[in-house]
Amino acid sequence: MSRIHIVFGPQGAGKSTYAKNLSEELNAIHLSIDKWMWQLYGPDLPRPLNLKWIMERVHRCEQQIWSVTKKISNSGSAVILDLGFTKLAKREMFISLAKEEGIPIQLHYIHAPRAIRRKRVLNRNKTKGENFSFEVTPGMFDFMEGEFEKPIEQEIAYATVVDTT
Repeated sequence: MSRIHIVFGPQGAGKSTYAKNLSEELNAIHLSIDKWMWQLYGPDLPRPLNLKWIMERVHRCEQQIWSVTKKISNSGSAVILDLGFTKLAKREMFISLAKEEGIPIQLHYIHAPRAIRRKRVLNRNKTKGENFSFEVTPGMFDFMEGEFEKPIEQEIAYATVVDTT
């Protein structure tokens, strides 16, 4: 059984870049919610965006990703979970699921100042580089900014903390 790495932080902090690099360093499997969502549901995205529709599908993806994560970990490979983890409850849920399975967890908190993150996100919209899945408008960025729950003291105590400024 191998470790599960939970990568979390606010939008534009560099989570996906960090997760990809970590997966290469550890020869681990990188599972990204953005890639799952875009591949499975991207062509069907409603216009205008409908948050309820999106969150139902995010939940389905998370369930399937957890199922795959258990199998990968039990086969001896480390897993890097790049699922955003904007809410404390979601982080606690995945930690609890891992504990139930006896799978060790490592948290990775990735952060940077808001202005830098916003610039990164808006630039990613233009360049459509490797970590681009869909356009994040300034309004979407501002909305998601309010959704992120900063880590609590207990999380920080056991996390690898990375400032990507």
